[in-house]
Amino acid sequence: MKYKFSLSFIIMPIALLIIQSAVAQTPNQLLNGVYKKVMTAKDYTVDANIKVDLPFIKMLPINAKIYFKQKDKFKVESKSIAIVPRQGFDQFTKMLNDTTSFTAIISGKELIGQTEAIIINIIPSADTSDLILGKLWLNKKESIIVKSQLTTKSNGTILTEYTYGNQLNYGLPDLMVFTVDIKKFKIPKSVSADINNAKVTEEEKKKNEKKGKIYISLNNYSINKGISDDVFKK
Repeated sequence: MKYKFSLSFIIMPIALLIIQSAVAQTPNQLLNGVYKKVMTAKDYTVDANIKVDLPFIKMLPINAKIYFKQKDKFKVESKSIAIVPRQGFDQFTKMLNDTTSFTAIISGKELIGQTEAIIINIIPSADTSDLILGKLWLNKKESIIVKSQLTTKSNGTILTEYTYGNQLNYGLPDLMVFTVDIKKFKIPKSVSADINNAKVTEEEKKKNEKKGKIYISLNNYSINKGISDDVFKK
């Protein structure tokens, strides 16, 4: 029995492969999409509630106000001591701003919640960079980072998980959860003094994990309303 094949059935799959290859984005293009989205917020203020869960540190939840203005103006204002890792705010956008300062490589995909995220590894181009290695989980559809892991010389490894809500269009999260390396993470001197003075037995030290968490809930964003430079000088 002879079979007849239509040429169109052979050409169509090849054409689809060519189209898919043409529209595939490079890691730098994906990161540029995230950067462009975040930078639509020229400035913003937001109320922050900070909860600290670090070994040997007992702190009540702290309320603070965060100010940001492009390109690198950042300020945290609080009546109490506020522990806020800058890696999740302005330092992150600084890194994305200069794609020549690192090499980006797509290393796979992972399901984060119900969303498939593209995993991008970041390798700095110069040894002078504070960043040693970065890993980003990117939601391609929304052009947002849903999780990041940055290993730095100054603060060790910080894993950050982002939850988005009302300000998704600006790429600004409603909740950030930081997992930090206690031994390397920089803690305010007044807080670290309490740790050093605390009477902790060796048994208690062994029970405590070397990791700690910082939860930052963000509410009442005020975006692109204009912020005076004087705010950051105080």
